Amino acid sequence: MMKSVKEVSIESKIVKRLQNHPMCLELVNYLFNDAELQEMQDYANNVSIKRLGYNDHGPVHMRQVTANAIKMLNILHESGIKTSLETEEIGCFEDSMCAVILAGLMHDLGMMIGREGHEQMSVTLAKPILERAVMQIFPEDLHRRTVIKSVAIEAIIGHMASRRIHSIEAGIILIADGCDMTKGRARIPLALNTTPKVGDIHKYSANAINRISIHRGERKPIRIDIEMSAEVGFFQIEEVLITKINMSPSKQFLELYAGVEGEEAKCYI
Repeated sequence: MMKSVKEVSIESKIVKRLQNHPMCLELVNYLFNDAELQEMQDYANNVSIKRLGYNDHGPVHMRQVTANAIKMLNILHESGIKTSLETEEIGCFEDSMCAVILAGLMHDLGMMIGREGHEQMSVTLAKPILERAVMQIFPEDLHRRTVIKSVAIEAIIGHMASRRIHSIEAGIILIADGCDMTKGRARIPLALNTTPKVGDIHKYSANAINRISIHRGERKPIRIDIEMSAEVGFFQIEEVLITKINMSPSKQFLELYAGVEGEEAKCYI
């Protein structure tokens, strides 16, 4: 299946952000060229949008979450903040980055089956790809394979804020997932599903989000700025993103501002 222009564009950003991390670069190139993973991401999106009427949960979303997570992890690294694997002296920064990449690109595979409990199903579906990917990159290092897989699985199963997670790496994925809520993600489901039903607030609130920027903060290492076209966007921030931030071990490194275009932004964190 051919990749969309948007997929290719996000892949280019990811590759650019990994230029100083050769093993991570090798990993993303392996995953970007994995035909089975691509088919699974595409089918997950079909189920999410066409069958269930939800927002995008496919290849574009999973790539965007990965790009968000890589950017945040790089900011922490440049700020001198260690990941959980580094602090525990059980792995290096590149191991943490590999785990985040794996989780980002596979966290929503469970949408192939349905919405309920999809994070647990994502782990089941991702496991064979996880195993062959880490074997490809670290064929002679059982320790690194074990550690990276474990953190990736923690991040996948924890991305809905439905269970407690404990690593900075998993916490970054949780926030990175919550940050993908701009109007582009709601465009297709809004066009396909016009009959009102319970849950529509998620699509309409996401459609009010103009842009989200992730960059270095002033009070904390990471700052997230959200600009929206209408106040309905506050629902997406307060009910989705902040719920995830509050469950994230990485909350301590974050400041969050949001507001309607042309008005003063509100400081949440």
